[in-house]
Amino acid sequence: MPFVFENKYQTKTIDFANPKAVKALNTAILFKDYNIKFWEFPDINLCPPIPGRVDYIHHIADLLKSSKILENISVLDVGTGASCIYPILGQAEYHWSFVATDIDERSLEFAQEIIDKNNFTDSITLRLQKDTSQILKGILNKDDVFSVSICNPPFYKSETEALEATSRKLKGLKKEGDKVVRNFSGTQNELWYKGGEKAFIHNYLYESFLFKEQCVWFTTLVSKKDLVKGMYTSLKKLGASDIKTINMGQGQKISRIVAWTYK
Repeated sequence: MPFVFENKYQTKTIDFANPKAVKALNTAILFKDYNIKFWEFPDINLCPPIPGRVDYIHHIADLLKSSKILENISVLDVGTGASCIYPILGQAEYHWSFVATDIDERSLEFAQEIIDKNNFTDSITLRLQKDTSQILKGILNKDDVFSVSICNPPFYKSETEALEATSRKLKGLKKEGDKVVRNFSGTQNELWYKGGEKAFIHNYLYESFLFKEQCVWFTTLVSKKDLVKGMYTSLKKLGASDIKTINMGQGQKISRIVAWTYK
């Protein structure tokens, strides 16, 4: 176990500032707790923390249960990434079927390998979004029907903003240095979007209205609490019949899911 060491408190731990160590830990969690036997993708791609991702899945299960949606659950995953993390967790935990999208063809190739080698081919389908300015348009067919959509949007406006956030995190881990390395890695498509999280989410809100008959619940993670009020205002103007904020917390990280429906 090359990434395990004993700290000053005589406790075995890993270096959470090391991307390879973080990836090895998450791979081990997937194998031990969810029987995911293969999870390989380039080290430059975003390595999602498993506890937070499965927490989102569990909250979605509760949301569907509260709406009496209990069978034949179909999920749209917007921006699945090379790790394909939400579909494999949703399949492992609840046997849901997924359509997962991404704008990066190479990422989808690695996601497909994960699907194939874990025997999820019958339940997870991938689609390439060819227009980076669109989210649901160009992806959904007229006969598509989903129980829920999920989304983990890019949080940053630029590479500079992403690196500044990483610097703050490394300072907290007492790992400051000349070179800033994201401990969860991540490529441009995964981390930043013109206009940042706010712009991406509001595009998503508008496009959800265009496909309101094809999905019962639309949901997204929202990292910045200040965005929620504006989302509610926009969704009410679009005619959403119900809007919910579901708080999430993993360690010191506080986030939330905003869910809405037109039904």
